[in-house]
Amino acid sequence: MADLAEKKNLLVVGGPTASGKTALAVELALRLGGEILSADSMQIYRGLEIGTAKATPAEQRGVPHHMLNIRAPEESYSVAEYVAEAGRVIEGIRARGRVPILAGGTGLYISSLIRGIRFAAQPDTAPLRARMEREWEELGPAALYERLQRLDGEAAQKIHPHNKVRVIRALEVCEGGETSFSRQKAEALPAQRPYRTLLFCLSFADRQQLYRRIDLRVDRMMEQGLLREAMQVYLHRHSWLTAAQAIGYKEFFGYFEGRQSLSECVALLKQASRRYAKRQLTWFRHQEEAIWLEASDARAGQQALELARDFLKE
Repeated sequence: MADLAEKKNLLVVGGPTASGKTALAVELALRLGGEILSADSMQIYRGLEIGTAKATPAEQRGVPHHMLNIRAPEESYSVAEYVAEAGRVIEGIRARGRVPILAGGTGLYISSLIRGIRFAAQPDTAPLRARMEREWEELGPAALYERLQRLDGEAAQKIHPHNKVRVIRALEVCEGGETSFSRQKAEALPAQRPYRTLLFCLSFADRQQLYRRIDLRVDRMMEQGLLREAMQVYLHRHSWLTAAQAIGYKEFFGYFEGRQSLSECVALLKQASRRYAKRQLTWFRHQEEAIWLEASDARAGQQALELARDFLKE
């Protein structure tokens, strides 16, 4: 593994939805000669433009953007695939003498990439996962969580009992492999990180200001045709499995099925987006290296630029 002096520089712009990550990343790219990689687990899918808040050509301002539209909606995509593909993109950007800038709000993508997590080949646990999902519905979350406590108490302490995805994933590793979930995670971390990173996180001292931005974004999405895009997801819900569970689309299924009014569904989307923003902020606050920027401060962009310049000179 390369020592610190040989590590590759990587700028990172993170934060909650609707906080202005794209605008800041584009501005940094224009001023520093950079190219942007998306760190968004939904923006990888082609044809899902409005609901995923994908940057438009006008918003991209001529800056090359990578890791967008790289999969069809019916395809699955893992964090291991993301880390591998993003790593190759970063090497290409560096080879062109440009600055790679990672921007997005999917914490798992960001942490896995900048920490250099190694993903070993995994056995096919789909049948095991299907059985556990049935048990989750039939026996309830408590039964599976108690099982996880018996098999891997360390992992259970770090997972909420009602977090279905993480509880089942940990049990998959315990029951389908030869090691515990917590040990697998520990072994996946390299001794040294592959990138020298500068992580900016955008936030608002007044949380209500962020929530107002989220509500306005949803209103704009509706004006841009989000309902038509959500209808396509609904019609393909049995094959576009990831999109059918994504915020921005699933909230409209009640309207398409005649169970809810359109205004109720829009309100649900705003509420779900606000809750998602809270979860994102919680994740970023656990990143000790993060430099927090007040998004409502007109000087935030200049502050980020100066810090980035100093970082790249070191």
